[in-house]
Amino acid sequence: MSRSVEQHLSDKIFDLPALQTQLKAWQQNGEKVVFTNGVFDLIHIGHITYLAKAAELGHKLIIGLNSDESVKQLKGPTRPVNNQHSRAMLLAAFFYVDAIVIFGEDTPQQLISTLLPDVLVKGADYQIENIAGAKEVLANGGEVKTITFVDGYSSTAIINKIKG
Repeated sequence: MSRSVEQHLSDKIFDLPALQTQLKAWQQNGEKVVFTNGVFDLIHIGHITYLAKAAELGHKLIIGLNSDESVKQLKGPTRPVNNQHSRAMLLAAFFYVDAIVIFGEDTPQQLISTLLPDVLVKGADYQIENIAGAKEVLANGGEVKTITFVDGYSSTAIINKIKG
């Protein structure tokens, strides 16, 4: 019997120990692993473009996804609009996303320090020296890159437009 689409998407969602094992296998295979993170609440063209550009920086793309609780802490009690499972499944549907791991801290500092990807990516609204995990990735011989956002797109702007 064939596997369902939901099963294939779920295969991209990892807990941290399983992701560590997978990441090491990719790196031992000579594949460059890229990591980025975010809330990714209401997916828009800005997210799609940003993630596609991040994926082009290596062979495998990992997304650190903020848990529902961490989103509430960062964005307020009415967020996220979509729960972490829905957000993870939606991200898993992108062909250029290889793995998703959910984290509950305010920043992905510990997650990045544990994984040590080859390339760490954030939006160009960050200075490299202020990116969580940048020091550790650079010390491990990796790279830290920033990507310019598509102007005029944000989940908050979409929510505000819906509210009127």
